[in-house]
Amino acid sequence: MNHYDFADKFRALYEKAVKLYAAGRTGADTYFTAGELAFLAANGLTAQNLYDYAEDHNNGGEPGYDRALAIELVRRDYFLNAQHGRPSTKVLDESKMPAKTDAVKGIEWLPRIIPKTKAKLRGELPASLMYSCGGDRRFFKLHDIHPAEFLTVVWRHEHDDDAIINWVAKRSKAAKS
Repeated sequence: MNHYDFADKFRALYEKAVKLYAAGRTGADTYFTAGELAFLAANGLTAQNLYDYAEDHNNGGEPGYDRALAIELVRRDYFLNAQHGRPSTKVLDESKMPAKTDAVKGIEWLPRIIPKTKAKLRGELPASLMYSCGGDRRFFKLHDIHPAEFLTVVWRHEHDDDAIINWVAKRSKAAKS
């Protein structure tokens, strides 16, 4: 595995996905060669991750390559160092997630984004969910949080939701001052 040029290879696949989506090709399973899929898997990523970025990039310009890379660097680090390069066999059950309108400490979306972020960190998101989707981005903008920063906060406090909630509440107050 090449570590030094990960970002270069990721960019090439990101740009390929954006072009394929713009050309009208749909379906994450149609985008990459076996070698490209092996590269993604070796780094804890999936074709669906790139497909989701390409879809949102083409339909609204976000999250964009820079944010996608930052997010996937955190995921990759967790995969290689916390999971020791072994993918999880679990998948988040979307039907058990809190509602989009649920709130904690007056912060809507927070009860939903915590388990979603943990699933992203662990590589357990179902294909139907994207980390840093439009709803997530509204949450991040409102509370002045970079999506990769939130991913690292969740990693640091992976087993302490109260610490995550308190961190967001503090950041949110600062964002509104």
